[in-house]
Amino acid sequence: MDEKRFQPGEAPTPQGLPPDVIISPDTLLKNRLPPRQVRTRKWPVLDASGPPRIDLKKWMFQVLGLVEHPKSWDWQEFQTLPRTRVFADFHCVTRWSRLGNLWEGVRTSELLNHVNLESNPRYVLVHAYDGGWTTNMPIDAFFAGDALFADKHDGEPIPLEHGGPLRLIIPRLYAWKSAKWVRGVEFLGYDQAGFWEEGGYHMNGNPWREERYRSD
Repeated sequence: MDEKRFQPGEAPTPQGLPPDVIISPDTLLKNRLPPRQVRTRKWPVLDASGPPRIDLKKWMFQVLGLVEHPKSWDWQEFQTLPRTRVFADFHCVTRWSRLGNLWEGVRTSELLNHVNLESNPRYVLVHAYDGGWTTNMPIDAFFAGDALFADKHDGEPIPLEHGGPLRLIIPRLYAWKSAKWVRGVEFLGYDQAGFWEEGGYHMNGNPWREERYRSD
């Protein structure tokens, strides 16, 4: 077991955090576990096909789709963007929840300081490095105040098996929407199913409404 990722005792709460930390609203609820979720003290590793090989010297993050001009950053350039920290819970569709995570990275809304959206996009398709993996979400969920591209978790760099060097964190949707190994986003005017969504997972993925599968 990775002792650094193990949570002893009660779930961490936002009390006492520095004022600059963004507090995800769900961490303030009396009952922080969505329906039929169980708290884990560990951080299980789940993915579609194993971690990809990522060379930071060749790493690139791109913004595509309904933007006036596509934009890209290499790793060093992305690291110069304004940073933030977010305290949030993390809910896996397989029914475990890891409560009280402190993520650090770049807010998704920071992209709006570098690209101009056009044609009123309504959805975002997130692209990852593992074999063309994608996931979709409404644009409001993507730009939520507690959403970010994270490279640190609880003060430590995110390891490869957990989505490092950079993963998306969308705290208020099931964790498969928090894409690992993210390499870019595409703004769309329509909802395009991603990898798991094509396999039957829900197009939205709200854990409080148990939107696990298309049939829910």
